[in-house]
Amino acid sequence: MNRILTVDLAEHLGEEVTLQGWLDQLRRLRGLGFLILRDRSGTAQAVLREPEEIERLAELHHESVLEVRGRVAPRGDGRPGAELHDPQVEVLAASQAPPPFDLFRPTLDLPLPTLLDYAPLALRHPRRKAVFEISAAAVEGFRASLRRLGFVEIQTPKLVSSATEGGANVFPVGYFDRTAYLAQSPQFYKQIMVGVFERVFEVGPVFRAEPHDTPRHLNEYVSLDAEVGFIRDHRDVMDILRSVLDGMLRSVQDSAGDAVALLGADLPTLPDRLPHLHFKDAQDLLQASRPEGGEEHDLRPADELWLGQWAKEETGSDFLFIEGYPAVSRPFYTHPDPEWPGHTRGFDLLFRGVELVTGGQRLHLYGDYLKALASRDIDPSPFASYLQAFRYGMPPHGGFAIGLERFVARLLGIQNLRETTLFPRDLTRLEP
Repeated sequence: MNRILTVDLAEHLGEEVTLQGWLDQLRRLRGLGFLILRDRSGTAQAVLREPEEIERLAELHHESVLEVRGRVAPRGDGRPGAELHDPQVEVLAASQAPPPFDLFRPTLDLPLPTLLDYAPLALRHPRRKAVFEISAAAVEGFRASLRRLGFVEIQTPKLVSSATEGGANVFPVGYFDRTAYLAQSPQFYKQIMVGVFERVFEVGPVFRAEPHDTPRHLNEYVSLDAEVGFIRDHRDVMDILRSVLDGMLRSVQDSAGDAVALLGADLPTLPDRLPHLHFKDAQDLLQASRPEGGEEHDLRPADELWLGQWAKEETGSDFLFIEGYPAVSRPFYTHPDPEWPGHTRGFDLLFRGVELVTGGQRLHLYGDYLKALASRDIDPSPFASYLQAFRYGMPPHGGFAIGLERFVARLLGIQNLRETTLFPRDLTRLEP
């Protein structure tokens, strides 16, 4: 008999079927045993009547892997649904020890270190699984939205010869007889590929050797990157980003609706046009409304949170663009804004008070790159292969990057990014 999933059991009343999954629970009541089997779709109950069989299975630890064959019947307790009668149970893989916590509980009320130390087990819990079902749906929506807009998916190297943005926060790696680095981002490569495909995107890991120990930072995370050529300015990039976010949210609702419901997630509604503030106007608001004001060249987490609350109250939006960041706070390849000296055509998108996206228009003229590097006393020689693309003509272009774990965390109201990462990497954690 072919295996069916527990979610489909009621469609096979009166039939002999095979289920496979994990031993979630074994309960005893009035001489009967009730075996709860869990698979990827949910749980199902098998009713055991033979005392010897009940005793045999009672010796198994939870999470043992079982195959259960039986006849599908209506539930005996009068509730909707179906259960298995006259089951034959085969042990496919016995759990070697009792699990350190019960996965059949509605929630896992565990300290975060315990949750992460036992990730291979904890991730089996329906609520933990649901987080990553939503994450997968978000990535699906990202890809589908960009493909509809004519973008081509690319894969770029994660071993590079120099720091992407000229910084020191990179992980060195022994590479034969020289030193390489784990890529901080695919920025240079996706720009190069604009000269090939015009519109490109990538889903992949990035690495930041920043000694953060905060709930909102990781040293390895998944970046959703896009780059587009032949733009007028950064506003074109912002429009594409809004379309992509719409596709991601629709995909989460359509493909992971059950997971959204299980977690009680409050999905935002995207307005047709996302509100935006110039960096200078945002600073004026902060300085007028908060005793400590705002920093001159960047936004602190507390500033972002306040601006997110302001946007919600004033516009009803969970999203807020901040554009026109000062040049000193942006990478050398960010296009200056000719209308605002000292500022750029770079932007961030705040989502519920946290920076979610960084993007903007890039320089595209070879001479401008040489000037930008010289103005920051950066040696151009490590960037020779990158600059080659601009030496031979590149269109006006721009792009953005979304942090996947941060998107899911803000979507679900999760405070620590480690809970939206399968196996997080931070200052202290390299396992599991």
